[in-house]
Amino acid sequence: MDRTGPFVPRRLLAVCTATGLAVSGLAALSSAARAADADLARNGGFESGLDGWTCTAAATVNSPVRSGNSALKATPAGSDYAQCSQTVTVKPDSQYTLSGYVRGSYVYLGASGTGTTDVSTWTQSATDWQQLTTTFRTGTATSKVTIYTHGWYGTGTYYADDLSLVGPGVDAGRPPAAPTGLAVGAVTSSTVALSWSTVPGATGYALYRDGVKIQTATGTSATVSGLSPSTAYSFQVAATNDAGESAKSATVTATTSAGSGGGSADLPTHALVGYLHASFANGAGYTRMADVPDSWDVIDLAFGEPTSTTSGDIRFTRCPVTECPTVESDADFKAAIKAKQAAGKKVLISIGGQNGQVQLTTTAARDTFVSSVSKIIDTYGLDGLDIDFEGHSLSLDASDTDFKSPTTPVIVNLISALKTLKAKYGTKFVLTMAPETFFVQLGYQYYGTGKWGGQDPRAGAYLPVIHALREDLTLLHVQDYNSGSIMGLDNQYHSMGGADFHIAMTDMLLTGFPVAGDANNVFPPLRPDQIAIGMPASTNAGNGYVSPTEVDKALDCLTKKSNCGSYTTHGTWPALRGLMTWSVNWDRYSSWEFSTNFDGYFG
Repeated sequence: MDRTGPFVPRRLLAVCTATGLAVSGLAALSSAARAADADLARNGGFESGLDGWTCTAAATVNSPVRSGNSALKATPAGSDYAQCSQTVTVKPDSQYTLSGYVRGSYVYLGASGTGTTDVSTWTQSATDWQQLTTTFRTGTATSKVTIYTHGWYGTGTYYADDLSLVGPGVDAGRPPAAPTGLAVGAVTSSTVALSWSTVPGATGYALYRDGVKIQTATGTSATVSGLSPSTAYSFQVAATNDAGESAKSATVTATTSAGSGGGSADLPTHALVGYLHASFANGAGYTRMADVPDSWDVIDLAFGEPTSTTSGDIRFTRCPVTECPTVESDADFKAAIKAKQAAGKKVLISIGGQNGQVQLTTTAARDTFVSSVSKIIDTYGLDGLDIDFEGHSLSLDASDTDFKSPTTPVIVNLISALKTLKAKYGTKFVLTMAPETFFVQLGYQYYGTGKWGGQDPRAGAYLPVIHALREDLTLLHVQDYNSGSIMGLDNQYHSMGGADFHIAMTDMLLTGFPVAGDANNVFPPLRPDQIAIGMPASTNAGNGYVSPTEVDKALDCLTKKSNCGSYTTHGTWPALRGLMTWSVNWDRYSSWEFSTNFDGYFG
């Protein structure tokens, strides 16, 4: 299928005969054919959001619309043309007409998998709603066809409405019966195993937790993960086929066991995490370890950096006196760390940062990473490790498409290295991560290079690391700053500058989300005690600063379900661990505004 040039329709040749009987017979035949046809596209007017469609960079809007109350809005990027597609059940060897209304520059409408000749039509420019129409015939063995609309790389936003696929309908039959025999299997602090009886005619199953659909399964068993320790949950399962979803099964309940390992790590119920500029000063100035206020529960030493990008050899060099005139001696620095630990604080080495690109491309680099990081931890008597890989440290190979089973060497080797360090130091070892939104929440829309290639291979690249280490992970504090707009679970884009961004981004982590829009490939939620929200301490610290009032709004919404604004969260999480900020130094520069507000909110 060629999507790069204009669509040229077949010429229609007609021979007219002028007898009334022939015209009458033709009209009768045409009428009968129309009566048998149906519109097979689901939610073609987008009145139910994106239900039925698989989209990238898309959302529904109330204006402009061609009819009804909603239309599709999609914005192609440099590496993605913002496609929305839907797979439709059709009859073999049958004629179909695909039609839709579009507006914008370079908008395409087409069908693939027809079994004959795949078709598409397009418009270079539609300043107002313009109808696109194309026809095709299915192959003799074709039962499903994919219809789609998309724009073109970097050419701007397009809109679509009233998409239809008209032709012979297929009797989808009836939804299957409700499953029986739902039973609870093995239970851990964060997972519950479920099984049920086979339902005749079912092609899949949908799992519900506390009344909310959380994942799908093709077989008669599944494990629900991302649960909180010592918490009771209710579960149901429904059977599905092309005709729809059955009634839900009877409810079973399970209570997770008490957590151990990567959970609280003796942190207070609500913790404040901050980065201390230990190896440099910059505009915020140097802050001695002993001068860090008791407000800070986790102190990340910034930064350990590699000797070269692929060496795996991490070094931590303290700020030289020429750059930091007030820097303390190594002896005083180590003594201050011990004093913080005696007061219940955790001190970690943070690896990476903006300038510390780390790519563990080989097992040799992996092993060097483990040994060099261990040396830093042992030298300074630290409590653990923070992974702050940014830039091009993590990316996915084109063939690496499943976050649950990664194959990319830099991902696999990092997971192995972190598991080795966790095993070496035991359950008290504190492991935290500070990815950017591009590497985590963007995975809701994009994962790696994508099904058709051309996307940024770094998109969502932290997801396999987080998932593999979720049982060992103490805290995940995504950097909700220096970020572009990110689509939330409401399929709307959210931007920095207010509570809304933090609410939407955190809700994704606590609810879970389908990766790259695939409902059968869901990133499970993390526990609330594993989540801290990353924010800049001041306007000087980074883009995305929000005032204390907006910080409190975000916390109110996520922990109390109040003050939420326009975004509706998928739960309430009073056990949310707390906040992370860049940085302790910038907070000091701003008269401790950030930490003072944290103390005032949580008491």
